[in-house]
Amino acid sequence: MQGCTTAKMLDLEGRNRSSSCRVAKATLGRRSRLALVVVVLITIPSPACGQSKVSGEYEVKAAFLFHFAQFVEWPSEAFQNPASPFIYCTIGEDPFRGELDQSLRGKNIGARTIEVRHIKQAQEVHGCQILFIGAGERKRSGEVMATAVGHAILTVGESEGFAQEGGMIGFSLEENKIRFEINLEAVERANLRVSARLLALAKTVLGTSRGN
Repeated sequence: MQGCTTAKMLDLEGRNRSSSCRVAKATLGRRSRLALVVVVLITIPSPACGQSKVSGEYEVKAAFLFHFAQFVEWPSEAFQNPASPFIYCTIGEDPFRGELDQSLRGKNIGARTIEVRHIKQAQEVHGCQILFIGAGERKRSGEVMATAVGHAILTVGESEGFAQEGGMIGFSLEENKIRFEINLEAVERANLRVSARLLALAKTVLGTSRGN
């Protein structure tokens, strides 16, 4: 009788732990989505003393990049091993001027630490999970994105028409707010999966899912 009671207690404890885990994951998911909604609604502040509008814009874009990673799924082969860091890259001159490094310092994507790389050549994109292509690199964005083809790299840019030209997520500035559009077909060609929650927050979604 005692063994039966013990077994029931263990089973109940296991169910409670499982339920707590599901609740924790659901809560984390809601918090992540809420955080991204807040970022979407942020108006770039008017320049204060010692701050430029540009720095405020890139502070918001850095926040977007952090949250994008929580709503996109990378295949396991995108990383060298389970302990590999999650790597953000910029190419050419860093338009964030250190803001991305500062914004991501000490943060994690799941169990992975974050590393920021500022690369110069297109051939260096391999190994990046998120690649930001600034407006200053528009002339060679085609070359950079062609180099990324076949690799699980989320390409994010800010040039006009970036998503229409094959980029995956393109930023735009409207009424002093940062908006973004998603090229869903480009995302899925890279073997990435984007959450419906992120799609719902996009200004525009180009293409249709292969699952439809």
